[in-house]
Amino acid sequence: TYTSRKNLRLMWVLLVATSPGSWAQQGTQPQSIKIEGDITLGGLFPVHSRGPAGVPCGEVKKEKGIHRLEAMMYALDQINSDPDLLPNITLGARILDTCSRDTYALEQSLTFVQALIQKDNSDVRCSNGEPPIIPKPERVVGVIGASGSSVSIMVANVLRLFAIPQISYASTAPELSDNSRYEFFSRVVPPDSYQAQAMVDIVKAMGWNYVSTIASEGNYGESGVDAFLQISREAGGLCIGQSIKIPREPRPGEFEKIIKRLMETSNARGVIIFANEDDIKRVLQAAKSANLTGHFLFVGSDSWGAKSSPIQDQEDVAEGAVTILPKRASIDGFDQYFSSRSLENNRRNIWFAEFWEDDFKCKLTRPGIKYEPGRRKCTGEQERISQDSQYEQEGKVQFVIDAVYAMAHALHSMHLDLCPGYMGVCEKMDPVEGRMLLQYIRSVNFNGSAGTGVMFNENGDAPGRYDIFQYQLSNVSNPGYKHIGQWTNHLRINPEEMQWSGGDHKVPESVCSFPCESGERKKMVKGVPCCWHCELCDGYQYLLDEFSCDMCPFDMRPLKNRTGCRPTPIIKLEWSSPWAIIPVFLAILGILATTGCIVTFIRFNDTPIVRASGRELSYVLLTGIFLIYLITFLMIAEPSIAVCAFRRLLLGLGMCISYSAMLTKTNRIYRIFEQGKKSVTPPKFISPTSQLIITFILISVQVLGVFIWFGVMPPHTIIDYEEQKPPNPEFARGVLKCDMSDLSLILCLSYSIVLMITCTVYAIKSRGVPETFNEAKPIGFTMYTTCIVWLAFVPIFFGTAQSTEKMFIQTTTLTVSMSLSATVSLGMLYIPKVYVIIFHPEQNVQKRKRSFKAVVQAATVSTHLSQKSNDKQNGESKIEPDRSQ
Repeated sequence: TYTSRKNLRLMWVLLVATSPGSWAQQGTQPQSIKIEGDITLGGLFPVHSRGPAGVPCGEVKKEKGIHRLEAMMYALDQINSDPDLLPNITLGARILDTCSRDTYALEQSLTFVQALIQKDNSDVRCSNGEPPIIPKPERVVGVIGASGSSVSIMVANVLRLFAIPQISYASTAPELSDNSRYEFFSRVVPPDSYQAQAMVDIVKAMGWNYVSTIASEGNYGESGVDAFLQISREAGGLCIGQSIKIPREPRPGEFEKIIKRLMETSNARGVIIFANEDDIKRVLQAAKSANLTGHFLFVGSDSWGAKSSPIQDQEDVAEGAVTILPKRASIDGFDQYFSSRSLENNRRNIWFAEFWEDDFKCKLTRPGIKYEPGRRKCTGEQERISQDSQYEQEGKVQFVIDAVYAMAHALHSMHLDLCPGYMGVCEKMDPVEGRMLLQYIRSVNFNGSAGTGVMFNENGDAPGRYDIFQYQLSNVSNPGYKHIGQWTNHLRINPEEMQWSGGDHKVPESVCSFPCESGERKKMVKGVPCCWHCELCDGYQYLLDEFSCDMCPFDMRPLKNRTGCRPTPIIKLEWSSPWAIIPVFLAILGILATTGCIVTFIRFNDTPIVRASGRELSYVLLTGIFLIYLITFLMIAEPSIAVCAFRRLLLGLGMCISYSAMLTKTNRIYRIFEQGKKSVTPPKFISPTSQLIITFILISVQVLGVFIWFGVMPPHTIIDYEEQKPPNPEFARGVLKCDMSDLSLILCLSYSIVLMITCTVYAIKSRGVPETFNEAKPIGFTMYTTCIVWLAFVPIFFGTAQSTEKMFIQTTTLTVSMSLSATVSLGMLYIPKVYVIIFHPEQNVQKRKRSFKAVVQAATVSTHLSQKSNDKQNGESKIEPDRSQ
């Protein structure tokens, strides 16, 4: 409400006016510059520095104080002489000194609001009883200033209460962008948040993601770093190693501690620094003392800018530093104006005499000031600025001029709308309504003194325009700051013009963790998104994405760089492999030998030896031996449906045929001599035809089982990717094989093994028969040897189940074992007969036939003799049984 606002204003005035240092209590008006005009603007400038304890003001500030103050008066002169801007309206001013102190500036700024304070004069009367004639107080419609952000914040709080617009030329604190708290505050310089954004963009452009920050304690440094941190968090991809604050009053060794803290995160070589000149210099000194020249890569704010004072005597440490400075230009008109100022033509500036004394190192004779012996006396006429003294336009002069022009353009637009066609200030602008003027200020858009646009956003902030510099020392003709780019809402930088310590053009790295090698995933460090450890995708994993590994499909293996998967090579047992050569060689020898035996038996089919060996079963047995040798070629051949079918059929069939024939033989012999012990009647089913039928019945069981297997699970090929899958995927192979597991292979041979064991049992039982009487003894030796071969086969076959060479070892073991068992049978049963037939034909003659009774009697006698004396050989009488029975 209006009452509450009024009470709030009065409370502010009372608080300030009753403060111990207030000028009201001192009983004197504050020193100020008064320029008459139709409309008065206020001005706040740091003409003097902050004074020592108890003294508000110190020495005069030539550049930041006098230059800026004169820039305002120069702008007023230009505006008042411009027929197109505020014609027939003269702008005046009330300019105050803030002494670089926020509390003092607050006291001074009360001058601007005193005309707005309603005073009750109803009880005041002159001596004659008439009411007094009170002159109309000076009314300030807007304020240009202040300089420091802390001063602007303090003053803005008062001016807001009285709706007085304020335009600053140097305050850059992000806090002042808060339109809800500082709604009447505007500025022609960009806030530090823009500067922070520009610095974030610079860091990202150089590929850095891990930096540290240093801030001087106070509004400028802390708010600048806070803005940088906030923007970097919002942008992502940038982490802070250390965030260090320099105290206002640093203790001895403070800067050495700062350097040590920075080295705790030594990978964060980039250092963002928002600090005053003195703190910057001492940081550089500490880095040099720690022998860290060239390690840190500084990115400095506008407080560093392109100044030489912070890096004086520390140039080697500062080499490569990237600094930022609001885009500005030197105003030639102001240089001409200021260099023409003298004590005579510039009496309106009440502080100009102090500037003159300080600038020319002389002393003026003034009332109340004693003359100092030994100091030159100022003439006031012979001294000339920029000729007899060093002069360089202060950097914010452009912005002071732009601030005054912004206020003038806003008043001009307001006058056109409220007073169309009226010469001078009309009633609608007397007084100027502050909130309305603020709207016009926020709407201005014109080319400023440097030719760049002057405008404000909804928060009263000017556009961000910065020049980017780099301090270069090596390999350059003129060491110093080089302009390398600019920032106007986005960064434009020329990397080719940048160079770093030692003249290197390659941008140094400031990263927490270096990129992972190919095939390595990032394992993030908790709480630090820019830091990670690299872990190799091991085994059969490949890099799925930046942060995770995944297993390759079962039929694939990772690429060498583990960025993807590739098909696993498929192998089979090659004929040229050593694992195949030996079994094939044995099989060929066996086939040749078996073929030779068969041919010999056919050639001498009617000879006594062939007939005595049981021609029919011999041919069956030799066929089985031949098939056993033949299976080697099927086991090594490239798997296909046909090959797999024949493997199933012949793998057990050859052994089944051999052992069925031998079992039939041993069983016949055993039954004959067992029957002979009981009676002279021959046993049944001992004729050749019966023996063949029994043998084929035994064989048919194997064949029937195989065909049932065909029906239940048709033969097919598979590629086994697990068999040869060592830890190193480079050696992984898919094995092309038939669909026969180790278990199915054993089951396929199990029937033959049962026949073999049964045959062995009968061979043991028939061991007492005379050796020349029948084939029981050779069959027995065959079975004993075969059992030994297969007992050796089992541990070798199953013991290599985990070997990467499993297929090769097992195939070779199986084929060699089968070839050996076939060779044993061939060597024990038929090679001796073939030898006799070919090399001793005289022995291949007919013996005297014996009846079954005689055979039984001879066997019985032989049995008794063997029981009486173990020293004699069994069956000394050589009796050949009558095979015809």
